[in-house]
Amino acid sequence: MKNEIQRTVLDNGIVVLAAENPAADIIAARIFLRAGSRYVQPEQAGLCHLLSAVITKGTDRLSSLEIAERVESVGARLSADSTTDYFLVSLKTVSADFEEILELAAQLTRSPTFPEAEVELERRIAISAIRSQQEQPFAIAFEQLRHAMYQQHPYAFSPLGTEATMSKLTRNELEEFHKTYFRPDNVVISVAGRISTEDAIALIDRTFGDWKAPLTPLPTLTVPPLYPSPQSVVTAQDTQQSVIMLGYLAPSVKNPDYAAIKLLNTYLGNGLSSRLFVELREKRGLAYDVSALYATRLDTAQFVVYMGTAPENTATAFEGLRAEVDRLANIPLSEEELQACKNKMLGQYALGKQTNSQIAQVLGWYEILGLGIKFDQQFQEEIAQVTASQARDAAKKYFGEPYISLVGPEAAITELGVAAVC
Repeated sequence: MKNEIQRTVLDNGIVVLAAENPAADIIAARIFLRAGSRYVQPEQAGLCHLLSAVITKGTDRLSSLEIAERVESVGARLSADSTTDYFLVSLKTVSADFEEILELAAQLTRSPTFPEAEVELERRIAISAIRSQQEQPFAIAFEQLRHAMYQQHPYAFSPLGTEATMSKLTRNELEEFHKTYFRPDNVVISVAGRISTEDAIALIDRTFGDWKAPLTPLPTLTVPPLYPSPQSVVTAQDTQQSVIMLGYLAPSVKNPDYAAIKLLNTYLGNGLSSRLFVELREKRGLAYDVSALYATRLDTAQFVVYMGTAPENTATAFEGLRAEVDRLANIPLSEEELQACKNKMLGQYALGKQTNSQIAQVLGWYEILGLGIKFDQQFQEEIAQVTASQARDAAKKYFGEPYISLVGPEAAITELGVAAVC
C-alpha cells in the first residue's frame, strides 16, 4: 500500500491505523470489532445481523430520525454490517464533517438503545429475506452445502440465521451481546483520507479515549472441530435450471496454503477468461452461470465451484464440473497460465485499494483478523512466489472427495442417481 501507515494502540486498548491520502477531500473510517457470527451460538444465529440493523436506530442521546438527519444533512455515509468474523461500522464524509460524523459513529458503537419497535421491524424484514431465499435455487443449494460442510460450527449458518432463530431473538440478547463484545480492547479503527496520521490518531483518542474496558476478560471463543464427511445434499424443486455445487474444506487465511488456493480460485472461476467459464460455458454450452468462490476466513474456509445448467444437462454438467476440479490435482498449470493468473489477481488486488474507503477497509480487516498491516505486502509476495507444483500439491491436498449440493427438477436429479431429500 503506497500510503504510509501509522499504527498505534490507545491507552484503553483500541488499535488505530491511519493512512494520509490527500488526493480527494474525503475521509473514510472503519470501526471493526471481533464480534461477527462466529461468536454467536447456533440457537442465536442471525443475532449479529439483527444487531447491525438496529444499532443505527437510536442512542441514549438521539432517535433514529435524528441520526438519519445528521448524516443526510452533510451528505455523509454511516452504516453497520456484520460478517462471519467481525462486526463493522463504516463512515465516509468530506473532511470538514469528519469529526462530527466520527462522534456520531462513536455514540452508535458505544451506547445504542435498540428501540423495541425497531428491533421488531428489522426482525420482520430479516424473516422476509429468509423466506425469499428459500425460493431461490442458488440460495437453497448454498445453504444446504454450508450446513453439510460445517455441521455445528458457526459458519454453518447464514448471517440471517433461520426463521426459527430470528423469530426468538430478543432485545435483551442484543444488549447482552453488545455489552460483552463492544469494548475498546476489542476494537480496531482504521482511517484513510485527507487528514494527517497524527491528527487522525489524536481525533480518535479524543472521541474514544474515555471509553473504559471492563475488568472482566473477553469470553474465550471455542468452536466445534470439523470432521470431514463428504456427502450429497439434494432438493427437488420445479425450476427452470439445475444448480450444482461442489464444496471442499479449504485453508484459513493464516494457513500456508492460502495463497495457492486463492490462485487456483482465480484460475478456475474469476471472470470471463477463467477455466470454468471458457471450458464449460463457451466451448461446451453447458452453463447459464459458472464460477468458483473461496472466502477469506479465520477458521476452515469453503472452496466452492458451482454451475447453473439446463435440467437435461445436469448429469453432463456435473461430470464436467467435477473433472475440472480433479484436473488441478493431476495436471500442473503451464507457466503461461500461472503467470496470467498471477497478473489478474495482483491487478485486481491493486485496483481494490484505490479509494479511501477501500484503503480503510483493507487496513482494518487485516488487523482485526490478527494478520497485521504487513500482510498487505506479504500476501502479494506469496502470490508471486507460488509455483505450478505448489498449486498442484495444494489441489491434491484439499480437492479430494467433494461435498455435493444439488437443486433442480426431480427427473434431472434422479438421472445422477441421487435421491431427493425434499
